Amino acid sequence: MAWKRAVFALFVVAAGTNVPTPLLLVYQERLDLSAEVLTALFGCYAAGLVPALLLAGQLSDRLGRRRVAIPGIALSGLASLAFAGAGDTLALLFTARFLQGVVSGAVFSVGSAWVAELSLASGEGAGGRRAAFAMTAGFALGPLTSGLLGEFGPAPTVLPYLLHAALVVGGLLMALRVPETVDLEAIRDGTGDHADAAPLVRAGDGLLFATVVAPVAVCVYAFPSSVISAVPLLVDLPYGGVAVTGVLAGVTLGAGTLVAPLQQRLGRWTAVVGAASGALGYATAAAFATTGWLPWLVATAPLLGSGGGLCLAAGLTLTARLAAPTRRGTLTALFLAIAYLGFAVPFLMAVIAGATSSTTPLAGAAVVTAVLALRLLPVARRRQL
Repeated sequence: MAWKRAVFALFVVAAGTNVPTPLLLVYQERLDLSAEVLTALFGCYAAGLVPALLLAGQLSDRLGRRRVAIPGIALSGLASLAFAGAGDTLALLFTARFLQGVVSGAVFSVGSAWVAELSLASGEGAGGRRAAFAMTAGFALGPLTSGLLGEFGPAPTVLPYLLHAALVVGGLLMALRVPETVDLEAIRDGTGDHADAAPLVRAGDGLLFATVVAPVAVCVYAFPSSVISAVPLLVDLPYGGVAVTGVLAGVTLGAGTLVAPLQQRLGRWTAVVGAASGALGYATAAAFATTGWLPWLVATAPLLGSGGGLCLAAGLTLTARLAAPTRRGTLTALFLAIAYLGFAVPFLMAVIAGATSSTTPLAGAAVVTAVLALRLLPVARRRQL
């Protein structure tokens, strides 16, 4: 089926985005980098991704999904090759990470809209679940693989990227067989609603997007990036560094993958459960930072990972419902752009921890997220989620 090929292509690009994550500790040791520099290296990905998301979404509404997504998939492989060639040069590492963000942004918004349109026959929510599954599965397997290779394999800052570049070839071949879903003839002939003329959000739903969808979007990546980036840098991890970080990333993002299908059962309560799970995850992370007791860390990864996965599935589904048909790519891009603001959370945590303690930002995040979960409860009761 066409949607399965599109899902695999989306998975391949997502897998590349977190290949560098567990290797941050390798770069830290080799280059003697501070926690602030490492979180900046991790987060500059979003600086390239957010503008690319917004531009690619609009372009795909005009030019079609294939014309934007397929070059982006190919460039994802080139970004990994750039990482492999960067060596220990910090400027090149920042450049490769920024480029990785740009090419990912060109695929995530377009690929999510593409999967949603290919899944219309499967009912509401199917496209959101499938796109969320593809991205979270890629986010999980990429760092898990690179973490193990970084700890036990040869050439830890080269081999993981080469493996991903090879995987991109398969994803590209799959994407070339996926049909176009945008009615380009109607746009050219002027017989359909032009993407620029149609409203971005259906009439009356703008406030719902701004006050509900946008905060849920921030949680999508704030939750897992806190485990993957902030916790390893703020708290001393047991049993060594790189492999544990890779396992943490794999468990965190793997949990997000496993819970995405639960959206069909949770329905309008998906975002509420996701935010509540995130609040509990931050609370257990704060408890680990305070006590150093390993079970708290074991609980943190799946709680924050599943919270992010549920927020992603809920947000993509609601975004597809609120979007005007000819603006789906643009609104999906806006949702994901807001989501990637969550990558700034680890940096903020590092700054706050430097002025206070490692427990303070984690406990504060738990309180803020719990307030969001309470805010979502009445919205879910009104069946607006």
